[in-house]
Amino acid sequence: MVDNELEVLDERFTPCVTRSTRVERLYKGCIWAEGPAYVAAGRYVVWSDIPNDRMLRWDETNGAVGVFREPSGYTNGNTVDAAGRLVTCEHGARCVTRTEHDGSVTMLVDRFEGRRLNSPNDVVVASDGAVWFTDPTYGIDSDDQGHKTESEIGGCHVYRFDPGSGECRVVADDFVQPNGLAFSLDERMLYVADTGITHVPGGPRHIRAFAVSPGNALSGGEVFATCTAGAFDGFRLDEAGRIWTSAGDGVHCYDPDGTLIGKVLVPEPVSNVVFGGPGRNRLFITATTSLYSVLLLVTGAPARPALG
Repeated sequence: MVDNELEVLDERFTPCVTRSTRVERLYKGCIWAEGPAYVAAGRYVVWSDIPNDRMLRWDETNGAVGVFREPSGYTNGNTVDAAGRLVTCEHGARCVTRTEHDGSVTMLVDRFEGRRLNSPNDVVVASDGAVWFTDPTYGIDSDDQGHKTESEIGGCHVYRFDPGSGECRVVADDFVQPNGLAFSLDERMLYVADTGITHVPGGPRHIRAFAVSPGNALSGGEVFATCTAGAFDGFRLDEAGRIWTSAGDGVHCYDPDGTLIGKVLVPEPVSNVVFGGPGRNRLFITATTSLYSVLLLVTGAPARPALG
């Protein structure tokens, strides 16, 4: 059933939305909007406009939009750690950075075994403080979203960086173009998108699911879902473990068993999403030129408290 901006494919989607659910455009004017992060302490959304080399900020209290950082180093994915600091992937400097509470920027990692990373794309911070990120080549493929150059690493991997020890290690190396990633609620699973279809004819456009061992090693990696419209990019989980993921025609919602149960239809290809708002029931959506939002009957996965 299609109802205006919703497509219900399974009855399990019905409790997630209302018939009055509408998608609201909050801002238009980007070239390629990406990487939204909700900063609860300030009630604002920060996101990247990669080709314009800037980060924008939307204020939830008054709807105002302004420049958060420009130039931004061709930032892509963003997240917020347990201390409320913004953690960011930068294509330009080919690194992952952290914005401190005083506004200063700390470079966390830019190399693996002495070689420069490709162009970190998306990032998540685990409850132990470790930074997990993907490293495809989109930022070095051309000068549109970074700086065109050859890969020093010669592959596109998923990494885990420990800010305490400074150790950076590969946790998965069998991707074409690893992209969005997110942990399950208990951190026993890591979901990672592969958008290799952009580089290989008939290549992957799916999300894979990995088991995470107590030692932070990954195993498994079976395909969780394959995109039915375009390709998956970034995604987030709600409090029931459902995955809300970007796609070519909007946001697709997957049950934890891998069933596509419904869609929030958006008029532009979607790149990424994040839950926010006082009740964490507002889904913010970056889609090509715009920032959108939609109110849902579900809440985003709770923030992970820091361990130790």
